[in-house]
Amino acid sequence: MTSLLDTPPLGLLDSLRGDPARRPARDLTTAPGLRAHLEDELFALWGDVVLATPLVVRASSLRSVSAVELAQPLAQARGVLVNQTLRLLCVGADLERPFESALNAWRCEVGSNDLVNYVDALDADERARLASAVDAHARTLAGAFGPVGGRWLPRTGVRASQRLAGGNLILRDVVDLMVGSTATPHASVVLLDVTTAPLDANIERVTRYHALVQTLRTSTTPLRTSAFSTATGELWSHDVDAVLLHQALDELLEVVRRVGARS
Repeated sequence: MTSLLDTPPLGLLDSLRGDPARRPARDLTTAPGLRAHLEDELFALWGDVVLATPLVVRASSLRSVSAVELAQPLAQARGVLVNQTLRLLCVGADLERPFESALNAWRCEVGSNDLVNYVDALDADERARLASAVDAHARTLAGAFGPVGGRWLPRTGVRASQRLAGGNLILRDVVDLMVGSTATPHASVVLLDVTTAPLDANIERVTRYHALVQTLRTSTTPLRTSAFSTATGELWSHDVDAVLLHQALDELLEVVRRVGARS
């Protein structure tokens, strides 16, 4: 499902959560089959061999982009600051000056690091351009979100780690925003990736990876996995089912076979 949120009738989270009466029952049966399939494929690759260094896969491993694109510090800084804006929105913070608020929140979280030092070293014109970009992306984000209610149990920057194949494979993940609970009788967990780039096939693979890791980690299939672009105001959202999860598993195995065969 694809939708544009230029003038949404509902806030983004209302749209993603949908009608509670139409949510499917909580799925606890898909995860064991996925895990068994994945473990069988990993055994076929490595057998009983214990790797000296585990293979670590992250969402970025699924992206078919060059290391040069991923390493642009200005784009990295913009992404981090927009992500900080998301966190501030979820706690109802004042965003009258998004760039300054996000930068202060970032400093409180990490103190000093190479990327913070990079931003500090920007000249006045470069800093102004970064501030203008962050403010524009933040306005798009805030306009789409609307109020974020505590009843949704919003969690930002949710980290996950899953060990497989006797520790030979470690799946790591960070979900920008997660709402809902795995304890309800119906599926209610929604995963959201927020990006400052236009949505593309890379982002779709990332959203499927989020759903797969969440399913393996909790043994419960989430309701939806989604991505929102602050560059275009576009939302891509997919209901999570066995077809999507098996596609994510195949994409993961493609990465593992390509990298793990050399391990």
